Amino acid sequence: MSAHAASDKPRDPLLVGLDPTARRMLVGRGLRGFCDGFVAVLLPAYLLALGFGVIEVGVLSTVTLAGSAVATLALGAFGHRWPTRRLLLCAAALMAGTGLGFAGFATFWPLAAVAFVGTLNPSSGDVSVFLPIEHAELAKAAQGSEARTALFARYSLAGSLCAAFGALASGLPSLLVAQAGWPLIDALRSMFVVYAAVGVAIWFLYARLPATPVEAAQAPTPLGPSRSVVIRLAALFCVDSFAGGLLVNALLALWLFERFGLSLAAAGSFFFWAGLLTTASQLLAPAVARRIGLLETMVFTHIPASLFLIAAALVPSLPLALACLLLRSALSQMDVPTRSAFVMSAVTPPERAAAASFTAVPRSLASAIGPSIGGALLASGMLAAPLLLCGGLKIAYDLALWAAFRRQRIE
Repeated sequence: MSAHAASDKPRDPLLVGLDPTARRMLVGRGLRGFCDGFVAVLLPAYLLALGFGVIEVGVLSTVTLAGSAVATLALGAFGHRWPTRRLLLCAAALMAGTGLGFAGFATFWPLAAVAFVGTLNPSSGDVSVFLPIEHAELAKAAQGSEARTALFARYSLAGSLCAAFGALASGLPSLLVAQAGWPLIDALRSMFVVYAAVGVAIWFLYARLPATPVEAAQAPTPLGPSRSVVIRLAALFCVDSFAGGLLVNALLALWLFERFGLSLAAAGSFFFWAGLLTTASQLLAPAVARRIGLLETMVFTHIPASLFLIAAALVPSLPLALACLLLRSALSQMDVPTRSAFVMSAVTPPERAAAASFTAVPRSLASAIGPSIGGALLASGMLAAPLLLCGGLKIAYDLALWAAFRRQRIE
């Protein structure tokens, strides 16, 4: 009886995330998600207002993602030598510096340097240096596949829901221009000051984490028994991330600006509703995974989402395009919590931090290539190409993932 109760306890989603450290991770993810939401919409508008072209928007997005990949790689190799709290405090300070850098600089190379070393995120997912640290801590707070899936779903939910409201906040510069008479460039800069202020708030949030020293017995180990699984996953994730990089949210906003002349406020409203649909889908992800499995949830929701993206590139009007993109949003991120849980479940516990880093790094590197290509395609007038390539490559990734891991055992 007691054994049965013990086995049931981790499966109750209401009990998952009650650990104080996990709660702080969820709050921190929400705060960062809010910033990611408005940055993805405002970044292309801000760079265009500074006098840059479409290609420069893509290049700066590439530099941002490449810097995140390098930082995450360094964290995977050397991060276990320092306490979690110290790493998170450094990341929060870097976030504050990133916001101030983008608010203060107006020329390409200083902005590129800040983009490379900073935490700015032009995409819909979390690619920052926070990710592997928080994933490893969350994995400690839950036992068993279902509990882990529920906790990662909450983590993804916090990010996507707050990102939706962040996207809505991207309309604030327009209000400042219309109501207060601010110059547009100053109104846009003010949002990067907000980004810096949130970084400071996250620093204080993580400063209250317990200062536990690193012990040799607790330090994450390099990849061992699960190396082949992680390598195969990383290779497939590269395909998915490269495809997503072709159409990061900043470029999707730019596509809407260029093809349909969508206003900044209207784009913010669209990304708000898209974010709400993403949030709803991630709420359903644990229940769907319990019914059909982690891998099946990842694959069988992702393929229809890619088909809707392809349709959005081909339809002739803005309402139809937005409808297709919203339908895509309702499905495309359902694989995020299940993918994280799948990786954590497919490796041994001591390998989890290394697995989180070494699956995240190739993804970041691969996604970093995409924005420059996507920006170049948009600049050349091939407006449908990034959407078509993104959708087609993601479908190929899903089919390959299913073929490679449909018999994989998880715990």
